[in-house]
Order: sequence, then C-alpha cells, then structure tokens
Amino acid sequence: MKKIAVLGAGSWGTALANVLAENGNDVRLWSHKMEQVNEINEKHTNEHYLKAAHLATNLVAYADMATAVHEVEIVLSVVPTKAVRDVAKQLNDALANENKVILVHATKGLEPKTYKRVSEMLAEEVAQINYSALAVLSGPSHAEDVIKHDLTLVTIASKDVTAAKIVQQAFSNKNFRVYTNDDIIGTEMGGALKNIIAIGAGALVSLGYGDNAKAALMTRGLAEISRLGLAFGANPLTFIGLSGVGDLIVTGTSKNSRNWRAGYQLGQGKTLAEVEKDMGMVIEGVSTTKAAKELAQERHVDMPITNAIYQVLYEHKDIKNAIENLMERESTSEID
Repeated sequence: MKKIAVLGAGSWGTALANVLAENGNDVRLWSHKMEQVNEINEKHTNEHYLKAAHLATNLVAYADMATAVHEVEIVLSVVPTKAVRDVAKQLNDALANENKVILVHATKGLEPKTYKRVSEMLAEEVAQINYSALAVLSGPSHAEDVIKHDLTLVTIASKDVTAAKIVQQAFSNKNFRVYTNDDIIGTEMGGALKNIIAIGAGALVSLGYGDNAKAALMTRGLAEISRLGLAFGANPLTFIGLSGVGDLIVTGTSKNSRNWRAGYQLGQGKTLAEVEKDMGMVIEGVSTTKAAKELAQERHVDMPITNAIYQVLYEHKDIKNAIENLMERESTSEID
C-alpha cells in the first residue's frame, strides 16, 4: 500500500484516484472547491464530472493541500495545463519539511505563451529537494471508461526506472495495465498534440465525412505529431505506442473526448466562443493548436493539418475551405 495524493478532482483526476483507492492505496484527492470535497466524502460521487459514478469509500478528499500531501510517497498532479504552475507553487510550499515524493503528472497540454511541457513547468516550480523523480502518466484513456472498469492500458514515463515501477505497481490491476517508458518528451508531446487532431476528427464527422477521411486525418496527423516530437528529441518509437497512436485513436474517435466534441460543434457552424461556453470544461486542444503551430515554425517542421485547424480556430476560416486547401496541396512523398 502506498500513500498517494492526487491533485485535481476533475473527471480524469477523480478516475485515477479511484483506481488507486480501489487497489488498496491510501489516497487523498485534493480540490480547491469545498463543495466538491464534501460531496466526495459524504456521497462518494463527483456528479459534475462523472455522472452516476460511485467512488471507492476509502477515497478521501481534502481542500487543504498541506494535509493532503502530508507523509505521502507519490504526488499525482491532474490539473488543467493553465493551472499547473499555480498548483505546483502551492505544492512546493506544502512539501516543505516532508519526505521527497515521486512527482507524477497526467495533464496533456503545452503551456500557453511559453509552450513548455508540463514536466518542465513542474521542474521549475517544485524545488528538486522536494521530489526524488519526475514522471508522466499518459495513454488511451477516457475517465468515463476507466471509472466503469473498462480495460485500459497506459504508460508511465520517467528517467528513473525504479520510480516508474513503483507507480506502475500502485496503479496496476486486472482492468488497468501500466507499461513503463523512459521517453518523457515523446510521451508528453504525443499526449498534448493528439488533441489537435481530435478537434479535426470531430469536425469531419460533423460535416458528414466517412471512415476514409477519418483514417487519413489520424494517419497524417500522427506524422505531424512525430515530426514535431522528434525535433525536440523524442524517441520515434514512442509515437507508435500507447501515448502516441493509442491516445490518438481513442481521442480522435470518441464522443467522450472534449476535443472531439469541440470539433464536432465547430463543424456544425458554432463559434469557438460558443463551443467553449457549451463545454464548461477546458478544451486543451485549442491552446495546444496555437502552441504547436508556433513551435513548428520555430523548428521548421511541416504541420499542414495543425496549420489548417489553427486557421479555423483563430482566424475564423471556413472548415470546408480549410479541408479543400489541404487536399489541393502540392503532391509529396508520404515519408517526407
């Protein structure tokens, strides 16, 4: 049994905390919303994020971070990208005078403006004296399926093999299987960039395109993800694994994906502002599209699909015109 703190009680944070609690670990789920903390502790539900789901009775929620992380061995951060730094600063203060923890995150995005990966943000905000290893959990996994005990396979990536195995053991059960990996860069890039392609996939379905179009989008989208990841030093094999093609498939084909649903609504003619208001939760792919476009320009990486989605999101380009322009691009080799 491990003592584990999970920071962020959204759908994904709650689902992961529930897996850990059902495995018999001592799990503390932190939320900044007292009303949500009370609901989890008293009703064992989190209705706003996971409707009709019943949480493990040994999962305890806290509004005070210092109490949540007291004497824990692992801290798992599962907050939206835009909140990572603020929460990490709070965590750094809360970990003062505590034992070193294994610091893990399960957030899929790039920081607005700086375009840094989440592990980079954590390393900047949490003093190295407070953690023994840094890791990232990623892969094809919807919270809505995990909470129902659907078979799920994910990756835990860390340069510290021992730490990765400790996290692997804490999570693994007959429904939730975890593999280890040492490629943090590729794992994070795959998890973040697939959200862009998922927006495009939702739009295609909304516009009435079929399986051929969806397969084409995801295949060529994976090529773009790989190219940009390689430019930052990722292992190419990561992108044909769980945190690459696996995550892309699940996010690009499921209505459970916020990014897919956002693309679907854009295809119906809604504005981005209308989509974001209707969603009520963070759509990571929107800000990641801007980040990826500018990183690609900086590294001279060709990402035509990303550029097209950027034009739709930020320049109000008609989606059908964006698709036509992609199809009419100059013919090239598939492996260029």
